[in-house]
Amino acid sequence: MTESKELTYGQVGDYERTDYDEPVFAAIDRMCQKYPDRPAIIYLGETWTYAEMTDIIDRFANVLCHLGVRQGDRVMLYIPNSPQFIAGYFGAMKAGATPVPVSPIYTPFEIEYLINDSGAGIILCQDTNCGYVREVFPKTTLRGIIVTNYADLLPWWKRAAGVMFDKIPHGVVEKGKEIYQFKDLMKQSPPDPPKVEINPRADLSRLLYTGGTTGFPKGVPTNHTAVVSFVSEVRQISEGFVGEGGEDRLIMINPLFHEMAQGMTMAWGLTKGNPVVLMPIADIDAILDTIERYQITLLLGVPTLYRMILEHDRAGLYDCKSLRLCLCGADKLPPEVNARWREMFHRPIFQCYGATEVGFTTTSPFDQEPHPESIGIPLPSREVKVVDPDTLEPLPENEVGEVLVRCEYTFKHYWNKPEETARSFVPMAGQVFYRMNDFARKGDDGQLYFVDRGVDIIKYKGYRVSASEIEAVLQDHPAVIAACVVGVPDARTGERIKGIVVLKDDARGVSSPELASWCRRRLAPYKVPKYIEFRDMLPKSKVGKLLRREIRDEERRKTQKRADKKI
Repeated sequence: MTESKELTYGQVGDYERTDYDEPVFAAIDRMCQKYPDRPAIIYLGETWTYAEMTDIIDRFANVLCHLGVRQGDRVMLYIPNSPQFIAGYFGAMKAGATPVPVSPIYTPFEIEYLINDSGAGIILCQDTNCGYVREVFPKTTLRGIIVTNYADLLPWWKRAAGVMFDKIPHGVVEKGKEIYQFKDLMKQSPPDPPKVEINPRADLSRLLYTGGTTGFPKGVPTNHTAVVSFVSEVRQISEGFVGEGGEDRLIMINPLFHEMAQGMTMAWGLTKGNPVVLMPIADIDAILDTIERYQITLLLGVPTLYRMILEHDRAGLYDCKSLRLCLCGADKLPPEVNARWREMFHRPIFQCYGATEVGFTTTSPFDQEPHPESIGIPLPSREVKVVDPDTLEPLPENEVGEVLVRCEYTFKHYWNKPEETARSFVPMAGQVFYRMNDFARKGDDGQLYFVDRGVDIIKYKGYRVSASEIEAVLQDHPAVIAACVVGVPDARTGERIKGIVVLKDDARGVSSPELASWCRRRLAPYKVPKYIEFRDMLPKSKVGKLLRREIRDEERRKTQKRADKKI
């Protein structure tokens, strides 16, 4: 391991600040020069060295230039975790274009909106979802479709075996003048990168989409410096805990269209000269087998993934002793999941926190046992305030308030959404802060303690009740595998608390009164759900987040219907 550098959270040393003003791929290029023959990407049993990874990135950058992509153009990536995603993401940047990663399972309605809102001219998609792109093509800004397959970059014999045994998903792609095959383009492309001048603070490194309060996703434009800042700082605070040049191995299960996955792929993987094992599908047996086979040391996940591994009936059959650092983000980690993980794998789960708008914001210190409720300490370039949500006045330590975040390197606006911008970015003392719409408290130890998502705070008789706190209690019941808690509008109390649970397959005879009694033994009376409903499943987002908003909206519609009937 490398010797640990001293770095103070909340401050940035002068020797680091200038390092942020470079293209996102610059640090990766340095690793390619330093470790050309070391493994960079491992995917479906095949390994690409840093030199080979650089080759496919540079070739794809030239492909885009050949197709008429110019500096500032947007290139949409509509594919799962794969070497092609890496080629598309960094190749677009090297061509001076802006990658726009989106979920590969978006519907035609969703993808049409995203193409037109971003103004993407080229899209890289799978043969399995190309039909969706063809369906909306005439109604969008697209002028070209590059089609790939899961196995395009694998050796011919692996592709043949995959087709023979029907192990590789594939789709039928109709020919057309706007259709290009990824394999053919890459064969014809020169390996030298195009010469493009990039202004790290002005030019976009990516355009990511996040949920919107209007119902439509919001585009978040990000420059190169903003991404480099948090990648560099995560790398700095990990020194002494994450090695370089192949000392550690990162498994990437989280979808790469998500900001957290992109950041950690760079911070712990490609800017450290370490290999990244890409998982195209979150199959638990495949994940555990990969951890055992490649002696994975670094794991990034969301709470749902950690819970799925713990609930897997064959988890104990795999040797996962190689795991050293496990990191969780995107949602609050229930303490019981952390406790069970430590019991099974003898490792704690560290937490990180942030948003697409400001990137990584906090992470647990790696040199101490993580507090189960803490989401860590702000990164050096991220300023965090906890304020009264109504007045935006800062609150003292240990008082719960709304979280505001500022970073000098990030843009303070959404892509073509002035109303959303005005709602989410607020001026304070000459600076602009982003409203995270989350509630937390800042402890006297400097750490941030997450309470709940702002939209998930239930207001009951003047109390602010945390939905996730009640969910954690319900999920701790031995018969419950998943739970969602929402507030149902009530004229007398403000909101009534309703719990919706999914029982394990072998659960028998569990009733609502039993679960309510379970909650009463663990929660203050005002936090106990007044109603508990059973369902077969709960809605989740593309990255595994529980979609409380859908259930909340459903309950509000039911309430309105009942009120209309009374009238």
